[in-house]
Amino acid sequence: MEIKADDSPLKRLFRLNRTVPTAEVYARIEEIERPWIGRLLAEVAAGTTPVASRAEWIQRLDALLESERTGSESSRYLAEQATYGELRSYVREFAADGLTEAQNFFPSIARMPIKAQMAVMRVLIDEFGCGNLMQSHSYLYLALLDELDLPTDLETLVDGVSDETLGFLDVFYWLTTRAEDLEYFLGGLAYLEASIPSAFSFLVAACDRLGIRHGTYYSEHVHIDSFHMKEMQTAIREYELARGLDPTKVWIGALLLSRLLGEAADAAVDRARGRLDAAHA
Repeated sequence: MEIKADDSPLKRLFRLNRTVPTAEVYARIEEIERPWIGRLLAEVAAGTTPVASRAEWIQRLDALLESERTGSESSRYLAEQATYGELRSYVREFAADGLTEAQNFFPSIARMPIKAQMAVMRVLIDEFGCGNLMQSHSYLYLALLDELDLPTDLETLVDGVSDETLGFLDVFYWLTTRAEDLEYFLGGLAYLEASIPSAFSFLVAACDRLGIRHGTYYSEHVHIDSFHMKEMQTAIREYELARGLDPTKVWIGALLLSRLLGEAADAAVDRARGRLDAAHA
């Protein structure tokens, strides 16, 4: 992808992560990524206490999911009040995610014991429609973009993406490729798969209310991610059996994704409602 002079650091990082990884490119990635990730991890770690076991990790995850189940103010606004134009803006904001969904998960596979690999691969196979183009999640997002008369070219879409959304996108390249401990990725993806059925239910409601026909991208996630959340717990259990587990790092991974996704979603709704100034946008 082309690096542009006016790109923010997180936008440059996204483009670099999708560039042939030469030594120069890696150096530029690490120059941006290391201080950003270091700050995020330090802030998240400072706000939590150590986790004693995998069982305790599951208890904490369940409590976090329960606290988020009723949705944020922005989620409820999308479901109940957002106009067609506001939802269209939200869909455009997350298009770079929808069109690259799960592509950056694959490097994690080589870093896992084989039984954990199988569980994560079952998730990935679903993300790509079990080989059926019409059911692949990125293709479903393309159909949604097309219905809303939005661009479908990734390069064009990335130009308009906010730093909050880019943070959510960029973190997975670090989690799967450069994080020293894979527990961060396992916890982050376990949280994501477990939280999406509830989170996307608000978007299903918005599409139904506004008569959007291709909201299947969201309804499919509500359906399939209830299965994926179980597979991710299997992956974590198998990782522990094969190599041992640091449940605190699994928990920090979950909190990191909760924070980044929440910030991105809230900012996207604020932007759609015109509540962010041009400089922030």
